[in-house]
Amino acid sequence: MKSDPIHPPYRMLMGPGPIDADPRVLRAMSAALVGQYDPAMTGWMNETMGLYREVFRTDNQATMLIDGTSRAGIEAALVSLLEPGDRVLVPVFGRFGNLLREIAERCDAEVHVIEAPWGEVFRPEQIEQAIREVQPKLLAVVQGDTSTTMCQPLEALGEICRRHGVLFYTDVTASLAGNEFRADDWGLDAVTAGLQKCLAGPSGSAPITLSPRAVEVINRRRHVEAGLKKEGDDDARGLRIRSNYFDLAMIMDYWSEARLNHHTEATSMLYAARECARLLVEEGMDNAIARHRLHGRAMLAGVQGLGLRPFGDVDNKMHNVVGIEIPDGVDGEALRRTLIQDYAIEIGTSFGPLHGRIWRIGTMGYNARRDAVMTTLAALEQVLRHAGVTLNAGGGTGAAREIYQEG
Repeated sequence: MKSDPIHPPYRMLMGPGPIDADPRVLRAMSAALVGQYDPAMTGWMNETMGLYREVFRTDNQATMLIDGTSRAGIEAALVSLLEPGDRVLVPVFGRFGNLLREIAERCDAEVHVIEAPWGEVFRPEQIEQAIREVQPKLLAVVQGDTSTTMCQPLEALGEICRRHGVLFYTDVTASLAGNEFRADDWGLDAVTAGLQKCLAGPSGSAPITLSPRAVEVINRRRHVEAGLKKEGDDDARGLRIRSNYFDLAMIMDYWSEARLNHHTEATSMLYAARECARLLVEEGMDNAIARHRLHGRAMLAGVQGLGLRPFGDVDNKMHNVVGIEIPDGVDGEALRRTLIQDYAIEIGTSFGPLHGRIWRIGTMGYNARRDAVMTTLAALEQVLRHAGVTLNAGGGTGAAREIYQEG
């Protein structure tokens, strides 16, 4: 079978992720491979750990990468922290809270759920009341859920978890580097992320950080793989973690000075993840968050300037993605196709109860910049006008320009 080289069409990815990777990240990925125990490679692994401590804002020694998409990080955290029968509390306010629930169920945990309407978030007292009732081992909550565009406030939850003896895990795939996040100050025990949103990289690597308390829980189940075992290895610990690939006890050994072999490191993805973090640290985390806040405000003002309605509780939306109610009589998927065909711009569709009801537009990572916002708003105005929607002419770009003038 003859096949041609891949020539991807140009797209500006303005959906909720993935986004266009920063060209500097793509260049880093094209670097030559080296062996996983080459001193250069182990040095880069150590540098990557240090860089992600700055990104997560943590002093955790156990800060590293899981080779796989952001979902790989979630599975690694949950399968390593949970034993069958452990109680887990999952506050669900969108699709990805349901994902945490499903993964925890696959760990044979006893999963308890509280739910908020899609487009809203939880108050701390609601979560604390559920913790009192359930008495879970672990609270698992998404910070930013792109399915609804909402950002769950986390600042008060760490102290609540400490008072009740609960481990605190969050998935920050959609929110990290675009919204305020402080792992240590907020009392997180486990945090997982992905590259394909505000970190400006491709999907395929999942940064993770674990508190000393989480490391202790995981290491109670530490086992050495049979083919690596040597005399004196202690193999009398607790119930073995149910996944080999996602066994965080073994992965921590791999990233430690022991370099106990676990898998062949995904070298090109490590290059990408390292460059994503390096660029953020160079920019400064506060500056990166401020950049996402500015361009997110401009996009929100722009869609409102066109006369469109944003979805959900705008006061609790992520900086980096906005949901838009699809105007009556408009075929949302047909309009998305037109936007791609005529302008090479992709915006997001929606899931579950919001399918066919909203679009989602992202301003994140490399695309959190003025020209991307203004071009998207101008193109959106034209395709909506073609679909017969009455709009405020120039209202989108005009409103966004006012935000940029304010700074």
